[in-house]
Amino acid sequence: MVELVILGLLAAGPAHGYELRLRIPEITGHGRPVADGTLYPAIKRLTAAGLLTRQTRPGQVAAPRQVLTLTPAGHAELARRLSAVDVADDPSWLTALAFLGRLADPTDLLRRRLAALEARALPAAADPYQRCRQAVLAAGREAELAWLRARVA
Repeated sequence: MVELVILGLLAAGPAHGYELRLRIPEITGHGRPVADGTLYPAIKRLTAAGLLTRQTRPGQVAAPRQVLTLTPAGHAELARRLSAVDVADDPSWLTALAFLGRLADPTDLLRRRLAALEARALPAAADPYQRCRQAVLAAGREAELAWLRARVA
């Protein structure tokens, strides 16, 4: 999923690895930054695949920065990965949702998510804390269903 986030963030414009490291948690919802041992190998794979280019630019205070830019193949790969996202998997969906504006027409993906969400039932909860959790999940589900229905109508 980190590769999808890198592609999505770079679709908005060039950035260096440290900028990506700071911005990834905004998309993934995690409280801590992605580890360098995850981020930089992913950047290397995407670069080797021809999806990113690197250009060295002088740093303002620190060492020179490797600025990353999405290639045309990278834009196409972003669209492919977004279209193939597992709409039934909430973390994958929420990550992809941040970049759906990059698709020419996300309607099919939105319809698939709507169908997946409508088919999902929340299990009954026995204790009051589980019931509270279920109520929070149900409220989020209802809000998302309303949003999706408005988009695909």
